[in-house]
Amino acid sequence: MQGRELRGLLHPFLLLLILERPGHGYDLIERLVAMGVSDVEPGHVYRVLRGLERDRSVTSTWETGGAGPARRCYTLTLKGRDDLRSWVAHLTYLNQVIDVCLQRSTNAVERSRGGQRDRYAATHG
Repeated sequence: MQGRELRGLLHPFLLLLILERPGHGYDLIERLVAMGVSDVEPGHVYRVLRGLERDRSVTSTWETGGAGPARRCYTLTLKGRDDLRSWVAHLTYLNQVIDVCLQRSTNAVERSRGGQRDRYAATHG
């Protein structure tokens, strides 16, 4: 999927990644890429993380150890776990609707191909 299509799904993706393992922004971006979300803008990821922090779904602390500058490490809160559960329920429903759409599309394409062959065979047969 393209970055624009996934923008609205960054919330549950980031909540999941942080549940799996707390991390800092660039780490989370790399893990998003590993999930297949490669076209997302880093600035947008950071805006979503700040929003999740404002909503108290995640907390952040400054890590100053190691090489390089200090960076925020994001951790999921209890509210964040609840938010992720809600997102999973919503995504499960969305997945069911998409599955129905894909199946109906497949069936419609197969029916239309059969109809085209029948018309061709009748006129050229």
